[in-house]
Amino acid sequence: MKVILLEDVKKQGKKDQVIDVSDGYANNYLIKNKLAVPYTKTSSKILKDELDERKANEEKLVAELTEIKKKLDGKTYDFKVSTGKEDRVFGSVSTKQIAEKLASLGYKIDKKCIKSQTGLDTLGVHKVDIELHKKVKFSINVQLVK
Repeated sequence: MKVILLEDVKKQGKKDQVIDVSDGYANNYLIKNKLAVPYTKTSSKILKDELDERKANEEKLVAELTEIKKKLDGKTYDFKVSTGKEDRVFGSVSTKQIAEKLASLGYKIDKKCIKSQTGLDTLGVHKVDIELHKKVKFSINVQLVK
């Protein structure tokens, strides 16, 4: 019996995948527990429509994020930090501080999207990568000044 999975099922398949399983397994487990629906013309049309809608929404999201990327890519942002002897920085600049700075400029970016290879704890310019989406990645420069 062919079914369309509504959720990921271990050792069977991923969500929205069409799989062929035995009638008993489909009726007594997958359909009963709302993990799948029988594959029919109607259900396949609904699945196709949902996938098309998701794809359109994703393309729209990627386009919006690409606009943000064009505005921010390669720009340098200054952060004033306290320093001690020999210009050693007290603490470091965190991803939360970078996100707050970008938010104050009108760009709402989650701190989890900001990736720094090294700690931002020395004066100078540091490259910080930002991954808004799998398809939208860019970097900005963070400059630490006294």
